[in-house]
Amino acid sequence: MYSLLFLGSISFILSALLTPVVRSIFLRSNLATRSSDEVLRQHLIPRAGGVAIVISYLVSYLCLRLVSLNAAGIIWDSLNFTVRLIPAAGLIFIIGLVDDIKGLEPWHKLLGEIVAAGGAYWAGVQIQGLAGFGAGAWWNLPLTILWLVACANAINLIDGVDGLATGVALFATLTTLTAALLQNNIALALATVPLAGCLLGFLRYNFNPATIYLGDCGSLFIGFLLGCSAVIWSQKAATVLGMTAPLMALSIPLLDMTVAIIRRFLRRQPLFERDQNHIHHRLLDRGFTPRKVALVMYACAALAAVCSLIVTTKNFSGLIITAFCLTTWIGVQHLGYVEFGVAGRLLVDGAFRRLLNSHISIENLEESLSASKTPEDCWEVLSRVYHEFGFYRIDVQIGPRKYSDSLETQPIQSWMVVVPVSEHSHVELHRGFGPAQQHQVVASFVEVLRRTLAPKFVAFEKIPAHREQGPPLELSARA
Repeated sequence: MYSLLFLGSISFILSALLTPVVRSIFLRSNLATRSSDEVLRQHLIPRAGGVAIVISYLVSYLCLRLVSLNAAGIIWDSLNFTVRLIPAAGLIFIIGLVDDIKGLEPWHKLLGEIVAAGGAYWAGVQIQGLAGFGAGAWWNLPLTILWLVACANAINLIDGVDGLATGVALFATLTTLTAALLQNNIALALATVPLAGCLLGFLRYNFNPATIYLGDCGSLFIGFLLGCSAVIWSQKAATVLGMTAPLMALSIPLLDMTVAIIRRFLRRQPLFERDQNHIHHRLLDRGFTPRKVALVMYACAALAAVCSLIVTTKNFSGLIITAFCLTTWIGVQHLGYVEFGVAGRLLVDGAFRRLLNSHISIENLEESLSASKTPEDCWEVLSRVYHEFGFYRIDVQIGPRKYSDSLETQPIQSWMVVVPVSEHSHVELHRGFGPAQQHQVVASFVEVLRRTLAPKFVAFEKIPAHREQGPPLELSARA
């Protein structure tokens, strides 16, 4: 216990003393600086606060090494876990620092993070169970890498308001430390207590109005360490829930990252492109000040921390998890994301299913048209499926050959689209006005006709009409 108190105190003092020094160095060298909020402050603020945190974190262990303790042997045996993580965590820190100073492409950063996560895996950070499934499964390595990369980027993405990422990470660190003490996990406690001290000392300068930012070197390093600590926490868990409690402790940054990825996917935006629609941005849009946003998120992180610790005791764990998920869902709904509202309505009213069926029909149409050998084969396919896409009449001309089909029931108002397949061939389609979301399906249908029929109709035009069986067709079938 004295060792933990010593580590926490030393790391706090070092962080509080080194942070202004690092800030001054980067300001004078004009490295890793960016403009802060134009309304609140007009000067440049360093974004390499992670340098102070990393130095304080490592030096605190060196100070512990210089102190003679009765249980020094036990302590240094337990610190093997932290020592094994230094190369991987160091790589994450270097990636973030280079990005802060010079800038890196997102894919370059991601590749480096995957390499670092792989290093942590070989150092012993391995997800050994998920929902009751034990170790040795083929998904151990990819799942561990995915988790560590997600944790690192989750802290990075939430770092958009003064003190937000630092405070949320502090709550997650304290939660992990508490769980380590409850489990008598000395290695995990020794790995997390100096991080808590570093974050607490840094928060003095990072809280609104901030004079220094974490930067990628800080946020990626902190998220990576928290991800590693969460895996070790889950390995010592006494329940089949495994990663549930650590996931709840990190739920705020992970939720923000997940929401951002889903939003960008639904909008067909680059997944790694920054935007102004994170959870903290939504709260700012509702009139919250940056300070209030941070405090509200701190409260949410504290609630998540309490829930995760309760889950580890196995008392009412099922009820707590259910209530936590329900509360999270309601909270996301109240943030007013348009993407989720539209997607939900599409699922509820069946529009998504209809759209899916239409695209499946388009795939089947393209396959059938590609297999057609004669003009009659193509016409048979088109006459069978055109009404499935909302058209009530179709006219096809292939050189001198004409084909026509229409439904008995026709709309009063309609519009027409002509698909010029070749110089002497075309497809003419008539359709009534319908839902706007069907326009994309119509466009896909027309594109398939143009792409698939063009080479076939050019070949069919070269076939003399007298070679066909019977006169040129002009059909008028009823569906």
